[in-house]
Amino acid sequence: MRRALFKLSRRGKGGNQLTDNNPGTQPANGSDNSRSSKEEETQRNEGREVDGSLDGRETPGPFGGRVSSLTSPRHQQIKDDIHRDVIAEIDLSTVGEIDEGELQRRIRCSAEILLERKYPELPVEEWEQIVNEVINETFGLGPIEPLLNDPTITDILVNGAKHVYVERNGKLELTPYEFDNDEHVLKIIQRIVGAVGRRVDEASPMVDARLADGSRVNAIIPPLALDGPLVSIRRFGTRPLTIEDLLSYHSITPEIIQFLEACVRAKLNVVISGGTGSGKTVLLNILSGFIYHDERVATIEDAAELQLQQPHVIRMETRPPNIEGRGEVTTRDLVRNALRMRPDRIIVGECRGGEAFDMLQAMNTGHDGSLTTVHANSPRDAMMRLEMMVGMTGIDIPIWTIRRQIVSAINIVVQVSRLTGGARRIVKVSEVTGMEGDVITMQDIFQFQQTGVDENRVAHGYFATTGVSPQCLDRLHYAGQDISPAEFTARELYHTR
Repeated sequence: MRRALFKLSRRGKGGNQLTDNNPGTQPANGSDNSRSSKEEETQRNEGREVDGSLDGRETPGPFGGRVSSLTSPRHQQIKDDIHRDVIAEIDLSTVGEIDEGELQRRIRCSAEILLERKYPELPVEEWEQIVNEVINETFGLGPIEPLLNDPTITDILVNGAKHVYVERNGKLELTPYEFDNDEHVLKIIQRIVGAVGRRVDEASPMVDARLADGSRVNAIIPPLALDGPLVSIRRFGTRPLTIEDLLSYHSITPEIIQFLEACVRAKLNVVISGGTGSGKTVLLNILSGFIYHDERVATIEDAAELQLQQPHVIRMETRPPNIEGRGEVTTRDLVRNALRMRPDRIIVGECRGGEAFDMLQAMNTGHDGSLTTVHANSPRDAMMRLEMMVGMTGIDIPIWTIRRQIVSAINIVVQVSRLTGGARRIVKVSEVTGMEGDVITMQDIFQFQQTGVDENRVAHGYFATTGVSPQCLDRLHYAGQDISPAEFTARELYHTR
């Protein structure tokens, strides 16, 4: 009877429930419950409009509902009790024989039966929250699972058990979500890294991994993390960003898109440079969409994040050493192996070490049109970083030889930046033109000039052409990608304010 009332209340209460994905559902007009629901919905909407932060006890949730403040020790004890009993009731011999959806349904039913039998006095709101938390503890990331369902969140940052921050619209916010203790955080970390065949322990206290949707995860645990386990999740979301998204965010202009599309189709080698969180991987994903579908593309990453749309893609991922310190497969190993796999192009998710040398060799030996990213603050700094990374191979190569290899391999450098207020922009598109003596020469083709910040401290400015005509126009023409030199006449293209 209690379960029947519980299910009826879930249908009737509409947007007041955390598991309801349609916050607009309301009871029939004319009832007291309808008026109350409408008033609560209005208050929630007004709260989101006035302040989208997650710092109150009754806070807007991921789907327009509220995050309950039921975080008392008794609530945690009941959740742990139900979760423990549910796990004890699972027939482990059947886990691999049924799909996850059916297993979730069985665990939900089991949790509801246990709650009805052991805690019949609980209010419906707490009842439902506990059921959802048990599901999240069993299959998801525990208390932060609702944050993964919020498409407005780009980063989830766990600073120990009691402090969970998110980045929303370029700004950090403290959330009311908490773990029980450090052991609870460690259990979630082990679930994440175990799913992709990695490990984290005192002997190897740092790890990179990924979630099922491609989101990037970094974790570091004690003794290196002094105040408890640290987890950083870079969200990729369920839908990859598109060119239209970049245009709507004013991150790029149609003129820059036209030029970069022509460069990719003409098989120029492109390096995307930028700082942490500037959007390098997102842009790499979008540029890869310009590759023709009849080409064989090899991707190499530390944690697989790229979501290429071409039908002929071979994906490879590095592997850390095992507990005995053996079995490591580095990016450099995979780049060298990819050369034996007849790829038309090679895409390296990020060059951060000696693999830069092998990447340059690939670009110089018939694998034109390859793409990669590097951490650097400007196109000029990106060239210096490549020089330094080639030096990390331990091979004794004169600096002028390294620079000639870079000039011969790299054609275009795209600089992306995360500006004040969280705005991400393509701030420069530069061409590598050659060498003068021992100096690599470059020229800027497009640039973004910041002119200030608005009342919300969000950077604004304008995109412009520099008036320099690219030397690669002839190569673009031979590849059937004609762009008139008049397109590069010095002018302002678009102002973001």
